[in-house]
Amino acid sequence: MELEKLDFPLTVSKVRDQRAIDLSKDFTFVGRTDEELSLVCRTEDTPRETLAREDGWRAFRVRDVLDFSLTGILARLSAVLAEAEIGIFAVSTYNTDYILVKEENFARAAQALEAAGYHIV
Repeated sequence: MELEKLDFPLTVSKVRDQRAIDLSKDFTFVGRTDEELSLVCRTEDTPRETLAREDGWRAFRVRDVLDFSLTGILARLSAVLAEAEIGIFAVSTYNTDYILVKEENFARAAQALEAAGYHIV
């Protein structure tokens, strides 16, 4: 399986109001529950007013469009990174999955994934 390195920094944040989120940006994930409104976006696109934020994330994108019948993709990726003692933040879209790791672990995560048989592009 191919994983693509995304070459830009990401921020994970909690925002008070959805009007602060610019959905016209090309990399924006929004999650809303009864408890919070979360945002993952390029660091440069993070709203100024956040309730909490954590900068310094980087991401790998699964290059294939994943069929919903496929199982264990995130489990295998997270197991490889857990074995390397690297924490993750996972985001899924209709098409594919994204694995975020902290910037300081990005090179080590790529090495661990390649050693496990993933092709990094």
